[in-house]
Amino acid sequence: MSPVVDLEDLVRRAWQLVPTDGRAMLGITGSPGAGKTTLAAALAERVQALHGEGEEGGAVAVHVPMDGFHLANATLDRLGLRDRKGAVETFDGWGFVALLRRLAAETDHTVYAPGFDRAVEEGVTGVHAVPASARLVVVEGNYLLVDREPWSQVRDLLAEAWFVEASPQERTARLVVRHEAGGRSPEAARAWADTVDGSNAVLIDATRERADLVVSGVALRTAGP
Repeated sequence: MSPVVDLEDLVRRAWQLVPTDGRAMLGITGSPGAGKTTLAAALAERVQALHGEGEEGGAVAVHVPMDGFHLANATLDRLGLRDRKGAVETFDGWGFVALLRRLAAETDHTVYAPGFDRAVEEGVTGVHAVPASARLVVVEGNYLLVDREPWSQVRDLLAEAWFVEASPQERTARLVVRHEAGGRSPEAARAWADTVDGSNAVLIDATRERADLVVSGVALRTAGP
């Protein structure tokens, strides 16, 4: 499956998933540092620009990341998982699946989703609002296509799932910058990118073949307007 690189093609494909009367959820997945957030945010922004506002002035396209379902640091400490933060077992997967079910079913009112504050490395309640007007919800996260419970329930809730890929070198470079911005030393940032993020990438990369589409994270980041 060759990676797609054109954002406008992706925007058209995403909007075609939306039913005439209803809502579609599109999943964006890929390994840490591949460019998932960049793509998900760009898709939602471009769809909104092209298709205007929904009923009563609400958004028609919304980006909802999975990061708000990180377990709290105190919980990770209690479970002995703090040094694995970001691994699949350090997320509330059942809570994430429950949110997707709500987004699919509760289309007559606003549904609030948690976010993640990188300044304190903790989840924050109710950051992302999905209004009744939302026709396309772009859901983004590492483990959308992992074939184990509860993550294996995610795929059936999505209209499509796209896998964003970048080379290990490109991903590591981005992750080191991210971890340094979060307060780690250059050495600690590189170590975390190589060990924790690298281990997670092995699991995530194995899900590539379950995706409906593969997207080049590098090409989308470097493409012009």
